Amino acid sequence: MLKTNEKWIVEFILQCTAGMPKTSGNWKVSRDGKPFILPGIGGVTLNIQVGDPACGWAGDHVEPGVSCTADTNKPFEHPNLPLQVFSCVGNRALVASGKAEGAEGLVLGHHGGSEHVIVDFPRESKEKLTYDDKILIFARGQGLALEDYPDISLFNLDPGLLKKMQIKEKGGRLQVPVTTRVPAAAMGSGIGAAHVAKGDYDITLGDPETVQEYGFDKIRFGDIVALLDHDNRFGRDYHQGAISIGVVVHSDCKLAGHGPGVTTLMTCASPLIEPVIDPQANLADLFGIGTQYKK
Repeated sequence: MLKTNEKWIVEFILQCTAGMPKTSGNWKVSRDGKPFILPGIGGVTLNIQVGDPACGWAGDHVEPGVSCTADTNKPFEHPNLPLQVFSCVGNRALVASGKAEGAEGLVLGHHGGSEHVIVDFPRESKEKLTYDDKILIFARGQGLALEDYPDISLFNLDPGLLKKMQIKEKGGRLQVPVTTRVPAAAMGSGIGAAHVAKGDYDITLGDPETVQEYGFDKIRFGDIVALLDHDNRFGRDYHQGAISIGVVVHSDCKLAGHGPGVTTLMTCASPLIEPVIDPQANLADLFGIGTQYKK
């Protein structure tokens, strides 16, 4: 078993509510020059959850489950910043008021731009939610470290999820199960961010041959994926030999330079992480969450 500093990480209770769906109210123009008006970020998305396909929906940047915010009027300020930074993938969420009180969910990740923390709940719980209901997140994971692998940095990763990822040690490297390998050239929106403790960045879908070769059109919400030649230690950057591991948090997108969004979990500047293809490397499978579709 991997040795970590789990007993020393800080745990917070964070509070948020579901954020209403957002729209500019205007046309957007797709990468192939077609205008569109479609559902996008935000809201309590009833019919999409972890494990469902991330591509093919009549939408753009769709966030599955419940899009959570601490203050809709201050997306880049307190209290939304700590909600973003300290919520980690795999954290437990709990509805604390309203008809859905007591319902439990799972943090999927965070989406930059909307500044939402995305939480998966069963449909029957989502149907009882209102936009005034309080949701608690039992935040833990930021600061988690691997004691025997100091060159591998962890971000946004609940220790419980780390234990479920079925990572193996071999020859001084970590073999990490992933559903998809993503070449560096396919990463787009979000590159250059100062750090990865909030937000995400996108797997671009503009080149049909690359999409088909790597199976991007088969990606699911909650898929754990490997970003090749990308160093996320101090931001998001191209670096030969580096590798980052992340989880898919929002849907495909019609805009140029965009696609399924990835929240970072692990990163290393040298090839100490070896991605191993496993179709079941998805949060739905790891946590036993029921899904409407299967890959």
